[in-house]
Amino acid sequence: MAFAQAEFRQDAISEMNITPLVDVMLVMLVIFMVTAPVFSQAIPLPLGHPVKGAVEPPPPIELRIDATGEVFLAGQPVPVSALSSIFSAEIERDGKQLPPLRIDANGEADYQIIAKVLATAQNAGLRNISFKR
Repeated sequence: MAFAQAEFRQDAISEMNITPLVDVMLVMLVIFMVTAPVFSQAIPLPLGHPVKGAVEPPPPIELRIDATGEVFLAGQPVPVSALSSIFSAEIERDGKQLPPLRIDANGEADYQIIAKVLATAQNAGLRNISFKR
């Protein structure tokens, strides 16, 4: 038999094949060289100027969207088409400072309604928009 005549080697192979390790390290080096300039660029962020007199910020506009897609402002149902005039009136009432808009949207609410509310708020000029958890 061929198996019986084969020689048995006592010494183990003690050399490690480092070619795959070198390949992986070179690929990682290239990736870091390409992405490093992206992370080192400055991003302009206008922070505004501090106000000399202490001005109290306007109260936030509380808006709730339930699972059926109805929009409520201060607990009263409001049609989405009327939000533009309501937001404009709130901006005019508060004058210099824009009021923040806080939206409490149900997780089951339709995305289209939320998108319409956000677009209406942005078109009205509101910039500080947040969602409640």
